Amino acid sequence: MAIIAFRSRPRAMFYQIPSFLLDVIVGLLGGACLLRLYMQYHRVPFGNPLGRFVFAITDWIVLPLRRIVPAVKRWDLASAVAAWLLVMLKFLVLWALIGALGRWAILPLVSLIGLMQLAVSGLTALLIVYAVLSWVPNASSMLQDLIARLSEPLVRPLRRFIPLVGGVDLSPLAAIVLLQIGAIVLGSLMATVFGMGR
Repeated sequence: MAIIAFRSRPRAMFYQIPSFLLDVIVGLLGGACLLRLYMQYHRVPFGNPLGRFVFAITDWIVLPLRRIVPAVKRWDLASAVAAWLLVMLKFLVLWALIGALGRWAILPLVSLIGLMQLAVSGLTALLIVYAVLSWVPNASSMLQDLIARLSEPLVRPLRRFIPLVGGVDLSPLAAIVLLQIGAIVLGSLMATVFGMGR
């Protein structure tokens, strides 16, 4: 058994390293595409370092897609499609590494769930930064304003039901909890879809 385990380690490592690198790359690029979509929907200005960074790393895929995927009102669908395609490419590469390309029929659905998981992770990180900055007195006012404009649409509805406790706003914590519940549901859904593809 020890010999079998030892021999399997290189194969596992061959998968884990590309999987980690793809998670980082797709998380960055796909997350930036989703952030671009989110910022445009809420009309958050892009003339700040974060906005310029988002444009810089997403223009290469979003601008060509805009020729065939028009915007719908304030929704920049090209950014959403770009993020979805990046997630799909990640799954394609990972499935190719383990010889599971026969599951191509469920690839669009798996990629859509993966896209929603990426969105949940991004919103959770945004709210954590928002909560931390609220406790940092010397934080950049520009950064605080930007993060607040991105986070307020998520926490404002919850403030109607969650009062201040000792002067502390618990709505970001509540939003994070709800997002984590959503992440659990998406994880279960992903497992179900994978089971269907066997």
